[in-house]
Amino acid sequence: MSVLPDPGASRAVLVGTSRYEHLEQLPAVSQNVQALAGLLRGPLSLQLPARHVTVVENPVAAQAVVGAVRQAAAEATDTLIVYFAGHGLVDAQDQLVLALPHTEFGRIETGLPYDWVRQVLLLDSRAERHVVILDCCYSGLALGRMSAGTGLADQAAVEGSFLLAAAAETRTALAPVGETYTAFTGALLEALRQGIPGGPALVDLGALYRHLRLTMEARGHPVPQARDRNSGAQVALGRNHADLPAAPIAAGAGGADAGERPWPDPRAIRTVTGFFTALVEVRVVSGLTHRAVSERSAGRIAAGTVGGLLNRSTLPTTWGTTALYLSACGVPDEQITQWQTAWQQLRAQNLPAKTASPEVTDDGGPEKARAWQRPLSALRRRRDH
Repeated sequence: MSVLPDPGASRAVLVGTSRYEHLEQLPAVSQNVQALAGLLRGPLSLQLPARHVTVVENPVAAQAVVGAVRQAAAEATDTLIVYFAGHGLVDAQDQLVLALPHTEFGRIETGLPYDWVRQVLLLDSRAERHVVILDCCYSGLALGRMSAGTGLADQAAVEGSFLLAAAAETRTALAPVGETYTAFTGALLEALRQGIPGGPALVDLGALYRHLRLTMEARGHPVPQARDRNSGAQVALGRNHADLPAAPIAAGAGGADAGERPWPDPRAIRTVTGFFTALVEVRVVSGLTHRAVSERSAGRIAAGTVGGLLNRSTLPTTWGTTALYLSACGVPDEQITQWQTAWQQLRAQNLPAKTASPEVTDDGGPEKARAWQRPLSALRRRRDH
C-alpha cells in the first residue's frame, strides 16, 4: 500500500552543480534544486520542515556532499531522499562519478564517486526507506551522453530504496535551451504539482516512474530508468492533485463516500510534525472548509478551534477535540481509533523527556527553582525585622 512519509522523521538532501570550470555549464540545474526544495517543503508534496531539506549547490569538494548525506542519514528514521543534478561521468572501472565544479574530464579524483554516497546509505543510514533521484549524464562522450541500458540503475541501487534516474542521451535533452528546468526534473516537478490524471490517490514512486516514462517518450526525450528494492516503489512524494475529490464529503456520510476517500494513514505517523501534517491532509481530502467542519460537528468545535488545532506545534493533552474534528471531516470510526492509538503512542514517547526534567515539588515548581526561593524568603524576613 502506498504511504506518505512522516515529514518529521524524513530528510532530503538536494545537490546541484550548475557551474563548471572545465565542463559545459548547466544553468537550469540551479532552478531544479531550488524548485524541488520548495516543492518538498510545500503543501503540494511532503511538507517537510525547512530544516529537514538540505540544499548543496556547487559544492567545492566531495566531502561537502558526503557530509550532508551522512548527517541526514543519521537523522532520518522514515525516509531519506537524495537528489543530484549535474554532469555525470564514467571512470575506467565503468563506475558513475558525479561531476563537481572543479571536475575535469579524465581526472576522476576531481569528482565524487557515486559509490561514496551509496556506501553512506548502505552502512550509516537509520532511515527505513531511501529515494535516490539522479538527473545527470552518464558517459564521457561529448560530456553529454548517458547509457540507455540498465547499467546506471544497477550501479546506484541501494537495498530498501527506489532509484529514479534520467537517461538523457544528449545535453539538449538533459537541459533544453531556453527551458527553466532540465527535461527530466521539469517533468518530475510538473507531475507533483499538477498530479497524474487517472492516477492513484498518492503519487507513489511506481506511478511516478510510469508517468515519467510516458511523458518523456511522448516529448521525444529519452525515458528514465528505475530500480525498486524492498517495496520502495510504494513510497509517495505527494498527494495526486489531479485526483482530489471534486465535492466535499456528504453530511453524515459514513458509508462508501467516506470509506473510499484517500484518507491519510495514521499508522504511518511517527512524529508530532507528522501528526499535524496528516491532520491538515484530512481536511484537504474531506473538501471541507474550517467553517464547514465546525457545522458538521454541530457547533461542538468552532471554526477558530479547527484552525488552532491544525496550526499547533505541540500534541494536544486531551483527545476530545481531535476526535470531534476527525469525525466531522468524515473519517471512518475504525480509522479514528487508529488515530487515537497514534496520539497515545506519541504522548508516551514524550514521557521520558518529562521524567528527565528537574524534580517537581509538591507545589508544582521545579526543585531548583524552590532552592532559589529559600534564600530569597530568608532575605525578606530579615528585612521585615
